[in-house]
Amino acid sequence: MKIPYGMLRIGYPYVKTVGMRRLTSAPINIVVGDDPNELHILCRFEGSVNIRRLTLQDEDKGAFNLVGAVAPVGGSFKVKGEFVWPSAMVKNSTGHLLIVDEGTHKISKITIEGEVISQWGVHGTKAGELNRPSGITLDKDGNIIVSDTMNHRIQKFTEDGAYQSGFGAFGEKSGQLNMPWGIDVDDDGNIYVADWRNDRIQKFDAEGDHLLTVGNGTGDTDGKFNRPSAVKIDKDGDIYVSDWGNHRIQLFGADGHFVEKFIGDATLSDQARGYMITNMVAMRLREMTSIEPQKRFRWPVSVTIHDDHMFVPDFGSCRIQIYKKNVIRFSEGEIAKKLRSPTLYTQF
Repeated sequence: MKIPYGMLRIGYPYVKTVGMRRLTSAPINIVVGDDPNELHILCRFEGSVNIRRLTLQDEDKGAFNLVGAVAPVGGSFKVKGEFVWPSAMVKNSTGHLLIVDEGTHKISKITIEGEVISQWGVHGTKAGELNRPSGITLDKDGNIIVSDTMNHRIQKFTEDGAYQSGFGAFGEKSGQLNMPWGIDVDDDGNIYVADWRNDRIQKFDAEGDHLLTVGNGTGDTDGKFNRPSAVKIDKDGDIYVSDWGNHRIQLFGADGHFVEKFIGDATLSDQARGYMITNMVAMRLREMTSIEPQKRFRWPVSVTIHDDHMFVPDFGSCRIQIYKKNVIRFSEGEIAKKLRSPTLYTQF
């Protein structure tokens, strides 16, 4: 991965909101489709789990249920497969969705239309077995890397489920893990883990050697975490963290320094606006009360990065908030070398 020598961070403005309650109830994970205009949204709540497809214009392309079917929230059918508590998904090179399930301890491969192709996984503690896996990502060779949460380790498999390798052990020292959740891999094969109970992000090389810790303890100030649930890396090496317990997303540079935070800026989605116009009481309530808290994130479980856009499934408010990164990237000679004691003061 070629990280820019330097960047002018112009801003990271809010773009729009899509989805609404009853349509994207309790969203926890997003995959951008082969058509970048289409989002696949994993929605998980008690009694029902479904995958909803929306366009960036907030058009509903339908849904299908993995677990249960609660009308009118769920999809038009339930897939023929074993699911209990799906927690994350990723898209492979052939356009199929790979889903990790905490309840079945399995990995499933399905089409975007809801046809189950395969399911594999064995519950246990031995190498290659899984116990409440929560996070999933792919390396550049298409291997599946899983956060084996209750075994406090990371494991790698082929897409067909053949065990490749693993690393990690329970603890709080560097390199140790306590209920790892979200996970991502950069273009160089380095693995980033949201170390949930240790309130930090850890970076490892492909063999599992510890490289970097991001975050400076438990708390709600800049750079601290309260149960980080997901981590994503963009093409600049920037590190995005779903700071679940603090209701925010935090952004860090490739070296782990804090850059900025996002707390939510939602406006009504097109579908929510259409619904509100037909509900006279809801319109009056919104007109009479403060909408300030309505803009903010509530329990964002994950974050997705695609083509300089950030997609945040706003779990507690049943919607997707979208932002767009605006930077100018510089090569050596176009920006000063890094300073030993940087501070920023500018009137611009």
